Order: sequence, then structure tokens, then C-alpha cells
Amino acid sequence: MKAWEYERKWIENAVPPDVDQSCEQDWLEYLKAGIASDEKLFKDWYSEVPGSKAPCHLVVAAIQSMHNRGYDVTEAEKYIEAGLQAEKQKDGSAIQQITSKIYYLLNTAKKDANCEYWKYKQYKTWQDIEKDVIFPKCTTINVFSEQYAKKVKYGWLGQLIGGALGTQIEGYTTENIFKKFGEVKGYLREPETYNDDITYELAFLQSFIKKGYDVTSQDIAQEWLALIADGYSAEETALYNLRRGIMPPESGIYNNYFCEWIGAQMRTAIHGMVAPANPSLAAKLAVYDSVISHSNNGIIGGMFNAMLVSLSFVEKNAKELIEKTIALLPQKSEYAAVANYVLEQCKRCDTWQKAWEICQNRLKQYHWIHCYPNVAAEIVALWYGENDFEKTCHIICMEGQDVDCTAAPVLNALAILIDFEKVDQQKYVKPIGNTIYTMMRKFQEISVEQLCCDTVESVKSAVTRWEQKERKNENIIY
Repeated sequence: MKAWEYERKWIENAVPPDVDQSCEQDWLEYLKAGIASDEKLFKDWYSEVPGSKAPCHLVVAAIQSMHNRGYDVTEAEKYIEAGLQAEKQKDGSAIQQITSKIYYLLNTAKKDANCEYWKYKQYKTWQDIEKDVIFPKCTTINVFSEQYAKKVKYGWLGQLIGGALGTQIEGYTTENIFKKFGEVKGYLREPETYNDDITYELAFLQSFIKKGYDVTSQDIAQEWLALIADGYSAEETALYNLRRGIMPPESGIYNNYFCEWIGAQMRTAIHGMVAPANPSLAAKLAVYDSVISHSNNGIIGGMFNAMLVSLSFVEKNAKELIEKTIALLPQKSEYAAVANYVLEQCKRCDTWQKAWEICQNRLKQYHWIHCYPNVAAEIVALWYGENDFEKTCHIICMEGQDVDCTAAPVLNALAILIDFEKVDQQKYVKPIGNTIYTMMRKFQEISVEQLCCDTVESVKSAVTRWEQKERKNENIIY
């Protein structure tokens, strides 16, 4: 049936209510919806991060983010104080007007021609990136082996440990973490697996199970719609766009002020695990995933952690792992410039504290959820951690920033790189338990064993399908 036929059928079958039946109060539902909209904006102006209770002012952060992306936000900044006051007074009328004015000014902001941002190349798709990177020939990994399955398990365990460590202290500075807790050298409280990061990896995994290495951005986006109820910052915007038929890569750009935050970078360890020792393939899969919610340096952040984990299957030294991963970034990007700057400080400074202080100061204009200060934290932690799991945990925790989103991929890669069985299992692994809890429509609970099994089996299936497909050309991935 055509749309008009549906509508005609419905109106022909509609019967008016009895004349004594009052229906006018139904309009009050609109008032309830309006109040809910006010409450949403109040939270956008001020909220606390679940777990750590760190303050977050999303609307102000949107202005900051646009400044970081090379736009003149002077006019938008004039409304910050008024917005903060409206939130404090819980003035729904004012919060609606002020927020709209700010977003209009951001949407119409002009480029700041003097900003360093525009001196670097801009990237929107995998095809853009691929032109500027020469990837090495991949090392053959037997994905059907017990060793590979063990490495995947270690990777997931490392990631869960990192997430649990980080959710307790994310959103704070090194100085304030130390003042409150001293030197953090383990869980500060009983660890939980709740966080928003792994939900996106589970969504990718479902698309990968179905499509293998032929998976597309659109395939992954459909799993987001099916499985993920809501998001934050860049992911929230992307979901809003997807629900209105705006598909990737446009979903990651349109009205998305947070497209260079950490959201892609936090969720791409899985792409490295399904493409072991193949950084090109890992990067490709990660970018396909990342463009759903991010663009430019945001998607490069996604490929960074994917390649980091992919290379950890064949590297033996964390310093060499970092150097090789950075070398595979598109060097014309600002992201690569930041990563190389951090690496330079690591090579120059004799302690992680000195290197981190320099990097922290260099990147102070960026929000703690932006990808730059967080990739800096990753590089410093891995460099000075010297293949030591506990030492790396300590450094990544003490650096602050978006700690769960940095510790998770770092410890995923490190757990694969080192002999993970020598890590203190009682201290780090046992408290995690065997159940992962999520806020998804499905998979609200999933066992660690099941996650590991699904990952390994999906890779076996994907490799088998690819080999069958490419056998005639003898062009086999693994």
C-alpha cells in the first residue's frame, strides 16, 4: 500500500468520541514533553559523570570544541554566564532560548584563519586516510590457534580492568587525584563493568558476526539503532542523526560539535583484535566504525587504538609498539602532530611526571574528553610503563582525563603484548568477575567467556569466508 492509502484507510475507519467524553486534557502531554526537554537542557549545562561524579558542562564544552576545531566562537561565549545562571535557577524558558542562540552561533561560526588547526589536512573517510599512509605487509597470524584465542581473552580482560580502574576517577586532574587518593595503584573500590564504551564494541561485533570483513559503516550504524538506547556528546548526536535517516559519514559531522572527542578512540580496540597483526585492516574497520559519530582527528583517534591493539599481537616492547603505531598515522594530520610531540617529550624526559606536565600544559585548551589529551595519556603511560602491567595501570590512572577510555585500550594492548598470566590475577582479574553489564536493549548481561568466544568465532568465520571469496586471486588476509 502507498502512504496515502494507509492514511485514507485510517481516517475512514476513525470514529469520533462521545460528545460527553473530555479529551482536551490530552494536550497536557505536550507540557510534560516540554518539561522533559527543559530537564535535558539543564543536564547539558551541568551534569555529573556516572561513577566518578566529575562535573561536565556539555554546552560550554561544545563552544570549546568548536574553538579547538578552528572556529571563532566569541559571540557564543557571550551567553555562557547567562546559561549557567538559567541552569542554576532552573529557568526552562531561558535555558531554551540561550541554548538555541549558542547553537545557532556555533552553526554559523566563521573559520579563524589564524588558527593552527587549518594548517593541517582534513580527513573525512577511510579513502582520504589511505592515500596518505603506507602500511607494512601484515604478519600472518593463525586465528584458528589456541594462542590467538588466549590473546583475545587477555585483551578483553585488560580492557575490562582498565575500564573499571578508570570509571572511578575519570574527569579529574593529576593534582586532584593525588590530593584525594595519593598514588593510585589498583581499584579504589569494588570494580564494576558498567560503562558506555563497550556497548559500541558489542554493536560492532554483531555487525562483524553477520558481515565479517565486508562490514560497512551502514551495517554498524544499523546495529547502533537496534541495540543502543542513548549516547553522550558525539554518540548522542550521531544516534539523533541516524534516527532521522542521516547515514555515515554525514551522521558523524552534521551538527556534531564533539566529532573530535574521544568517542571513536575509546571503542576501537576490538577492531585490532579482529585484525591481529594487520594494522591496515584494523585501521580500515575502525574508521568505518568511527565515521558514524566522528570526523577528521576523531576518526584518526579511532584508527590509533585499533592499530595499537593489532600490532600488539606481534610486538614485544611497548615503546616500539607506540613508535610503530604513531608512524602509521596520516602525518599531515593535527592528530599525528600531537602524537609525535608527546613521543618527543617521552624520549626527552627522564620521568613520566615531567613528560606529562609538559604535555598537559601544551594541551590545556582541550576538554578532558577530547581525543588529544587522552592519546597523550596513552602514549606516556605505555612509554614509561616499560611493559609492566601494574606500573602502566598506575601511570594511566594518575594522569587523569577520561581515564576509563584511555586505560581500557592501553591495557587491552598491553595484556596481549606481555605474558598476561604473570599479572597479579587476584588483584586485577578476580574482582572483575565473569559478567559484563550494559545499558543496551540486548546484552544487558554477557559473560566474559561468551564475549571472548563470540570474538574468536566471528574472526574464524570471517577469515574462512574471505579465503573462499579471494582464493582465485590468492589474495588472502591471513
